[in-house]
Amino acid sequence: MNPYIALTSNDTATPALFVDSTAPLDILLDAATYRIRAVTQVLENLALRGEVSSDAVVLSDFALLCAIPLRDGCDLLDVIGQRMDTTHA
Repeated sequence: MNPYIALTSNDTATPALFVDSTAPLDILLDAATYRIRAVTQVLENLALRGEVSSDAVVLSDFALLCAIPLRDGCDLLDVIGQRMDTTHA
């Protein structure tokens, strides 16, 4: 079994970014937490602004900018969950 799992945020048929599924769980958790918290901070800062005006293209780009690290964080959490399932089975 290949220990490297392609991130689902790869936008090509040949992925370039992978998760090392054999990395220590604390390292995987730190990587997931960092990505999720970074997006959370950006969204919280945006929510605290009085008014944000933008066009649809900018909003679409912003949504993609937030979705990529969130998806990466979820992929990392999936690897952690799979590893925990195998150790508790």
